[in-house]
Amino acid sequence: MEAGLESGLEETVADAAEEKLESEIDEILERIESDFEVDEGRIQKGQWLVMAEPEVFEQLAKEGYLFDTVTELPGMGLRLAEVAAPSSFDISAVRQGVVDVVGSDRAEVDLNHIYTAGNPDSSAESDQGVQPRVAMPLPADADQLPLRIGMIDSQVDVTHPALRSAHISSKSFAPAGSVLPEFHGTAVASIIAASDTDFRGLAPNAELYAAAVFEQDAVRGEIASTVSLVRALDWLISSGVDVVNISLAGPPNRLLETALKRAAEHDVMILAAAGNGGPVAQPMYPAAYDSVVAVTAVDAAGQVFRLANRGKYLDLSAPGVGMLHARAGGGYTASSGTSFAVPFAATAAARLRQLQPGQDVLKLLIESAKDLGPPGRDDIYGYGLVRPANS
Repeated sequence: MEAGLESGLEETVADAAEEKLESEIDEILERIESDFEVDEGRIQKGQWLVMAEPEVFEQLAKEGYLFDTVTELPGMGLRLAEVAAPSSFDISAVRQGVVDVVGSDRAEVDLNHIYTAGNPDSSAESDQGVQPRVAMPLPADADQLPLRIGMIDSQVDVTHPALRSAHISSKSFAPAGSVLPEFHGTAVASIIAASDTDFRGLAPNAELYAAAVFEQDAVRGEIASTVSLVRALDWLISSGVDVVNISLAGPPNRLLETALKRAAEHDVMILAAAGNGGPVAQPMYPAAYDSVVAVTAVDAAGQVFRLANRGKYLDLSAPGVGMLHARAGGGYTASSGTSFAVPFAATAAARLRQLQPGQDVLKLLIESAKDLGPPGRDDIYGYGLVRPANS
């Protein structure tokens, strides 16, 4: 009798210990998952989002879900809804509630996260830098091919002499009334498509579709929201671009991840900056998603940019240190950062997509890349330096 009680007590204690351990593990996982979400500087406070196909919203409406703003995303075949969040808001509970109504994998629910240009290192008063065509020469055919390149960045100063004759279609996705910065987008656009007497981009005849998502925030500087990114990506898919250059970084977001997967399903290749958080920084998104090609920056000697992120998600390296580019308002300046490396990889990818349609372009870029650092793929340089002349 006593032995049975003792055995039962031991089992009860063991079960309680196991439940406590499982609870602690779940808590740790939840904390890891929501690490970015609790950082108020990385979210648009008081707002949550849901994205799904139109019929899903009809189900949710029948169950009493009301949405403040609904945006059609025709390129993806989805809808995006923005909802004000009460003070007692719990994103996990809302996610579960939506899943209970429509089932799993039919809707994405998340916060409206904030993204930045990653604090590139700029020398605002210096015109001493490496011109794009010197940093990475492309075969002559790049000047003639009808490249269709999308970019998600800040607004572009299309009045700059380097860009006046460039083929740029632009559209803003920042909130109405926002102050729209121009430095970063102008820099990236000029690396790709500048066509001035003394400064030419990698592909001056390319059709460039520039989606402006950044707004100037008094506290956080230049920021872009998940809503702006998703809407911009939908426009670029609808515009029929071959590749999209994303020179910004931030936290993971379920809606953005789904939007990027939809882009891949529409045969649009996405390339993004690895981030400028330093060697021990955590992975940055969207670059860290499997559907995205993550690009880091190196200098003329093939050394990695000192502030570049590292990690298993890195795919390719490209020039991005001391890059000369157009400066919004006029003139030229030199900057460093993974943001300025992406245009090189994106242009090389767009060229290959024109020359070898239907081929695995990432595989071609990897096979022709110059191995840097330890032999093979590594967490500093990925598969190595993009070499379009060899692909």
